[in-house]
Amino acid sequence: MEALHEEMPFDLAFHPSSPLVATSLITGELYLFRYAAESQPERLFAAKSHKESCRAVRFVESGNGSADCSILASDVETGKPIARLEDAHENGINRLVCLTETTVASGDDEGCIKVWDTRERSCCNTFHCHEDYISDMTYVSDSNQILATSGDGTLSVSNLRRNKVKSQSEFSEDELLSVVVMKNGKKVVCGTPSGALLLYSWGFFKDCSDRFLGHAQSVDTMLKLDEETLISGASDGVIRLVGILPNRIIQPLAEHSEYPIEALAFSNDRNYLGSISHDKMLKLWNLQDLLNRQQLVQDDKLGEQDSDDSDDDGMDVDMDPNSSKGSRSTKTSKGQSSDRPTSDFFADL
Repeated sequence: MEALHEEMPFDLAFHPSSPLVATSLITGELYLFRYAAESQPERLFAAKSHKESCRAVRFVESGNGSADCSILASDVETGKPIARLEDAHENGINRLVCLTETTVASGDDEGCIKVWDTRERSCCNTFHCHEDYISDMTYVSDSNQILATSGDGTLSVSNLRRNKVKSQSEFSEDELLSVVVMKNGKKVVCGTPSGALLLYSWGFFKDCSDRFLGHAQSVDTMLKLDEETLISGASDGVIRLVGILPNRIIQPLAEHSEYPIEALAFSNDRNYLGSISHDKMLKLWNLQDLLNRQQLVQDDKLGEQDSDDSDDDGMDVDMDPNSSKGSRSTKTSKGQSSDRPTSDFFADL
């Protein structure tokens, strides 16, 4: 299933209980689609929510973020604005993540993270973590912490209870573009422009404990499938199934005709994998069909090859988390990524 946009989409989000998916566009528009099996997504509305590009969309009780530094609440039924927080950030908002039913976090182009109470429409936490744009965030509910990656090449851990930045990594050689938590919270995986996946051991965030060079191009977005595997979206347009410890590219799952993958998301029932790309296309893939197809390919390969799966490439064994790589890269200047426009915008339903 697929739907073509008039302009390039930047983000997508599935409704938590209904067969709806929203996308945000470079033009500042929000699209809402209804989807069903064996049919193309039906666009319910297109709403012009902001004057500048819309970089993120989420289904929460309130919130659209924009380059005008405001957060806008939009009605899901009509797309019409409900309320606006002026000057929510001093800089354009780049990322948004839902924390609880009543709180969301937003990250801007200068490395600031803010946590918002959607009931009170007020800021309850502020973290000045990074020196460059917030590229991705994920929430760890067990410890009430936000993990964030940035264009400055660092990973940060912010504690919401203490309202302080608990840990921050040294500068890596690359920008950090995406982040997921794996192995039952023991490992944090970050994607980079070089295609390397950096693995950090929980509690030892100063430097990465492992580096997996399985992707040829930039890993811009990732989703955790389970504790052992993730799904990556890369700038070569390929969506891949990736194993973590042992580190290996298990199988390509789908593609967007060599156009960079901008975002990935699961539907609320995990029946569908959604993807958007620079080809202006929203694609909804039947997740089980993709995984079944992958399993058939793996079974065929096992029938043709030897049973040697020792993987002696040195990438599968996690290194001592206390060891230091001894390298520190200089800060990457904001705006060098060709996948990001000069105008910042963020939207959320």
